[in-house]
Amino acid sequence: QNFIIWHTLSKHTSRYSGDSHMLDVLIHSGTIMDGTGNVGYAGAVGISGDSLSVHMGDVSHLEAVRKIDAAGYVVSPGFIDLHSHAGLTILGEPHHDPKIRQGVTTELVGIDGISHAPFKTTEELERYIWLDSGLNGYPPMPPDWLTVSELLKKYEKTVAVNVAYILGNSPVRIWGVGWGQKEATKAEIENMKSVIREAMEEGAWGISTGLDYPPGAYASTEELIELSRESAKLGGFYHTHTRASLKSKGRLEPWKEALEIGRKSDIPVHLTHFRQGFQGDGSHLDYLGLVEDSRDEGMDVTFDCYTYPYSGTTITIGFPFWAKDGGPERLVEALEDADDRARMKREISEDSIKDNWLTNFNQPKNKIYEGKSIAEISDLRNQDSRDALFDLLLEENLGISTVGLGTNPQTLPDFVSHPAGMIASDAILFGDHPNPRTYGCFPVVLAEFVRAEKQLRLPEAIRKMTSFPAQRLGLQDRGIIKDGFKADLVLFNPDTVKALATKDHPKQYPVGIDYVFVNGDAVVDGGENTGATPGRALRRGRR
Repeated sequence: QNFIIWHTLSKHTSRYSGDSHMLDVLIHSGTIMDGTGNVGYAGAVGISGDSLSVHMGDVSHLEAVRKIDAAGYVVSPGFIDLHSHAGLTILGEPHHDPKIRQGVTTELVGIDGISHAPFKTTEELERYIWLDSGLNGYPPMPPDWLTVSELLKKYEKTVAVNVAYILGNSPVRIWGVGWGQKEATKAEIENMKSVIREAMEEGAWGISTGLDYPPGAYASTEELIELSRESAKLGGFYHTHTRASLKSKGRLEPWKEALEIGRKSDIPVHLTHFRQGFQGDGSHLDYLGLVEDSRDEGMDVTFDCYTYPYSGTTITIGFPFWAKDGGPERLVEALEDADDRARMKREISEDSIKDNWLTNFNQPKNKIYEGKSIAEISDLRNQDSRDALFDLLLEENLGISTVGLGTNPQTLPDFVSHPAGMIASDAILFGDHPNPRTYGCFPVVLAEFVRAEKQLRLPEAIRKMTSFPAQRLGLQDRGIIKDGFKADLVLFNPDTVKALATKDHPKQYPVGIDYVFVNGDAVVDGGENTGATPGRALRRGRR
C-alpha cells in the first residue's frame, strides 16, 4: 500500500527540478518524511508563498530568499490536532505557544458537542460559554458572532495555526429544543437538521457529540442517528465523546452506541480520546476489537488518543444532569440550595473526585489551591470535599478545570500504535497547572513512543499526526509533503526532541522542534515564536 502511495506521489513531485524562479525558502540537506508512512528520503523542500515544492538531487542552482540547512533534522508536514479546545482562548492568545511549539499547525475545534456557533442570540451564546467555561474558557472580549461563518472569519490570518470547525450537537439542540432534558419532537429534529445543513454549508466538517455534557447529552440515540444522516449527506463525519452513563449496562456500551449511530446513519465514526480506563475495565483488546471488527464489516471507523495517562475537563462533568437541566443558572441555583446540595452530595461519590487536582482559579484568594487535589483542598478548608468544591465553584463562577488519572498507562501504547488510531491532544489551554499534555502531547510520541520505547516507527508516528488526521477531516492539500500542497511544515531533531511537560511542572515547552511553518510563514524560527499569525479558517468544501 505504501509503495502505491509513493508511486502516485512521485509522479507529481519535482524529483530533479529545473525550477528557475526565486523561492521564498529552501530547506535543504534534511530527511524528508512526507507524512504517508513511507521511510524518509534525502531531498529539499521549497516554499513559494503558501505552497511547497519537493526537489531532489543537486539543489545548489536553486535561488531562495532564505536557505535553511536542515542537516540532522526530519522535515515533516505540520501536525494536525483533531481534538482542540482552543476555539475561544486562541482569540485572546493568538500566538498559541503551547501548541505551535509542539509542531501543531492545524486544529479542529468544536469538539465534545461543544461548539460556539450557531446561536440565535448573543445572550444564548454567552450563557453557553459560561456553562462549559471550565473546559473551553472565555474569549478575550464579549462574543460578536452568531453564525459559523462569522466565527470562522475571526481566525482568518489572526492566529498562529489553521483552525477547522466541527459542529457540536449542544448548540444544535439549544437552537431546536432548548436547554432542558426532554425528548426532541419530529418537528424539532427537522429544525435541527436545517441548522446542520446551514452550518456545514458555511464550512463545518461534520458533527461532534459530548454525551456527558448537557444539553447535548440529553439527545437520544435515535436523535443522533437522524442528525448524523443529515451530516453524512454533505460528506461530514461523526466525532464523538461517548456516553459514559451507558457503562452501567456494560463497559463497552458507550462505544457500541457510537458504532450503532454510524452504522444506521452511514456516517464515518471517529471515537475521540479512545482508551482503556486506569482501573482496567477488562481487556484493552476488547476496546480495540470493537474498532477492528467494525472496520472488517466495512464501516469507516477511526479513533484518536492522547499520550499522557491524565484526563482533563471541567470539574462539573461529574455533576448530575438534573442540576444542569435548564442551563448554567440552574447549576448555580443547585449549588446555592441546601436541599439540592444534599442531593448532589448523595450522588457524587467522594472517592470519584478526591484525587483529581484543580486549576484555573481566578480569585486571588483561591490561587493557593492551584494544582492541589480536592482532598488536599478540603483539608486546607476544613470542609467535606464536596462542600469545598461546591463553594469554590460558586466563587469561581463555574470555571474550574480538573485533571486526574484517566487512562491505563500500561495499555496506552497499544492505542497509540494501533493503525486505526491517530494522536490528538484534548488540551485545555488555561490555568496555572494544566494537564501536561497541553504542552507535550505530540513531542512525547517522538521522544518516548518512537525513540525510547520503539513502540512505533518514526514514519508511522508522523503519519498518525499528519496525513491520517488530514484524511479523516477531509483536507485535500495538507498533511503530506507534496508539490502544490500548503507549506505547513515542522523541522525537528529526532535525536533530541523531547517533551519536558510533567504532572508537577506542566507548563514547559518541548525541545528539539526548532522550525514550524504555517502557510509558508515561519511561526517558530530557531526555537522561538516569531509572532506571525498566518493561520486560516479551513472550511469544508474549499481548498
